[in-house]
Amino acid sequence: MKEKQNGTGPARYGFLIVPEFSMMAFTAAIDQIRMANRLSGKTLYEWVVLGDGDGKVTASNQISIDTIPFADAGRLDAVFVCAGISVEQHTSRTRNRWLREQAARKVAIGAICTGTYLLADAGLLDGYRCTIHWENMAGLRERFPQLVISPDLFEIDNDRYTCAGGSAAMDMMVYLIAQQHDWELATQVAEEFLVERIRGRNDRQRLPLRLQLGASQPKLAEAVAFMEANIEELISLDEIASHVGLSRRQLERLFQKYLHCVPTRYYMRLRLMHARQLLLQTSMPIVDIAYASGFVSTPHFSKCYREFFGIPPREERRAQKQTRSEEAAS
Repeated sequence: MKEKQNGTGPARYGFLIVPEFSMMAFTAAIDQIRMANRLSGKTLYEWVVLGDGDGKVTASNQISIDTIPFADAGRLDAVFVCAGISVEQHTSRTRNRWLREQAARKVAIGAICTGTYLLADAGLLDGYRCTIHWENMAGLRERFPQLVISPDLFEIDNDRYTCAGGSAAMDMMVYLIAQQHDWELATQVAEEFLVERIRGRNDRQRLPLRLQLGASQPKLAEAVAFMEANIEELISLDEIASHVGLSRRQLERLFQKYLHCVPTRYYMRLRLMHARQLLLQTSMPIVDIAYASGFVSTPHFSKCYREFFGIPPREERRAQKQTRSEEAAS
């Protein structure tokens, strides 16, 4: 079995949780290293739960966890920032400064679920590949356009570790156990949690369209990927057909047969889903969201949004803010 890199004893991890963090992702990460200790019969890992202050931090499921201030963390080998919903509301200059100090000391910096957003806000992901839950990708990309964001379950890029949240936190920690010790132990850990397959760093968060359709429809998958890559600057149906080497009529038939709609309707859905992510994840003005989603005017965007989702964008944002206020007051 490989020894810990610095050979000085157990790896000491800090899990820094912020309000509304994902409890599932947080516990999925910690339980892997707990199980590694149990199965190995050794204290391979120690951990401490950190917060911005001294007290309890409440998760998105309303369960609270006791924490100690991150300033009192002591020596760490890695720190993982755990976040969840409304992450853009939980940034902190003081926390960012502390994280940058840890990085300067060569402490590995990681993120669980939307913690990636907070690492980006601290300037700790520039020049690194990273990932985040698929629902938050649009908002992260708009806020930090310099980032290299992948759709994978987790990313390990030198001393930066990010994962998509949920069960992906388990996958990332199992992978780290394998890298720091061995695959036999990592496999035993996964088996204890009834995991049939250890998903690797190249596994993606969502089933690619080409796998949903089967290998027999590469042209359709390519056309959809071309649409997804051109949300803000729209392309015509003729351009899409030309790009994939089909006639316009052939492309329309493929969409009707396998996706049960015309290409323009599918393209509109992609743009509106992108707009909804920006609306609910960021504080961007609605006019900017409209332009970022390929609409030439706010009234046209609002009309299309209302027809598709059944509610105008301003009302949906207002309803979300009201819900968050009620949850905070309860």
